[in-house]
Amino acid sequence: MTVTAETPADPVELLSPDLVADPFAGYALLRERAPLLTGTLLGGPPMWLVTRYDDVRTVLTDPRFLNDPASVPEAPDTRTTIMKQLNIPSDLVDYLDDKLMQIDGDHHRRLRGLVSKAFTARRVAGLRPRVERITHDLLDRLAGQGAGGAPVDLMEAFCYPLPFTVICEMVGIDEDERAPWYDWGACLGNPTEHRDRLPAVMRACVDHMLDVIARRRAEPRDDLVTGLVQAQEDDGDRLTEQEMVTLVFTLVITGHETTTQLLATAVLALLDHPDQLALLREDPTRWPGAVHELMRLGPTQWGVPRYPAEDVVLGGATIPAGSTILPLILPANTDPRRFPDPERLDIARDHGGGERHLGFGRGAHYCLGRPLALQEAEVALHALFSRFPGLTLAVPRDEVPWVLRPGVTRVESLPLRLA
Repeated sequence: MTVTAETPADPVELLSPDLVADPFAGYALLRERAPLLTGTLLGGPPMWLVTRYDDVRTVLTDPRFLNDPASVPEAPDTRTTIMKQLNIPSDLVDYLDDKLMQIDGDHHRRLRGLVSKAFTARRVAGLRPRVERITHDLLDRLAGQGAGGAPVDLMEAFCYPLPFTVICEMVGIDEDERAPWYDWGACLGNPTEHRDRLPAVMRACVDHMLDVIARRRAEPRDDLVTGLVQAQEDDGDRLTEQEMVTLVFTLVITGHETTTQLLATAVLALLDHPDQLALLREDPTRWPGAVHELMRLGPTQWGVPRYPAEDVVLGGATIPAGSTILPLILPANTDPRRFPDPERLDIARDHGGGERHLGFGRGAHYCLGRPLALQEAEVALHALFSRFPGLTLAVPRDEVPWVLRPGVTRVESLPLRLA
């Protein structure tokens, strides 16, 4: 059987102006064109784009689709190419690998098991009072900034600092040590724009984490770094110092980004749909379900690439082993084959406890931070709209600035008036 999916003469560019300007309409056109298409990112090598819900779920859950291209002899060595393009020194290359997302099998289960102890339902529930306290402290400051009707940037004052503060406390980054992480995160979150600074930023970040690890080894605390250090001492041949640094690096730099953008896109969605916001005000018990609906329509556009370990049939086509496959989350989450009236925000939509939408992924690499992200969003959004019932945009809706970065819909700033 040969590949029968539509293969345009010009592959889809994932950062094309049409997709960036209106991702819902753009991805819907791709999804209805064919279940599989070819695409590129910034003119890179072509890959298969998976557009429909059932096929995307298969890619996320079928063990034949691997995250580590090194495990598949036929897969391209994109890692080396990217690192050369970013001018990363060889001794720092391994620190940029997201071990939780880019490895498979026993090694992945080992690392995931260690980190998952920080995200158990019991531990996350125990964090709720602290999340509420941080939320209300930030809203107090926001009220001061917006006094007299002055516009405030919700991204800078609330959406970013809330999840960033929570993840730093969980990991073990002290408050007086967090300032550099803001700069490091901005640089590492958009490496192509900061290529010249990237090596120095990476060096500073790694050196800082090695210092924190050394201090936790000498003086243990109740945080994730201490847990990783103790796990290393129990089973040193399975968890290296480099792995510890990479795990912490991944959680702090990328662990808060999705929640930050979930908060921003959720605020915009609820301001765009005052009828749905009114339902939440009438019945606050709807907030947990509403957060799932907001995540379904939220920031995640696509997941990490997968590589089939053997020839597989997908979307009516045979995909050769080692091909690069990109699961498109947004078109899957708005697929009318799975969700009736899919682009309508419906906070009463039944998501089966979050098991139906793919906003947090699925399968072995299901998002570890899902319980924390859901809790933060529920607490933050409920508190924000309760505290400021007259919240409105301070600029026309089409003037809200967006950031052109791959994979996630990113709001650059969110100017609001509180009353």
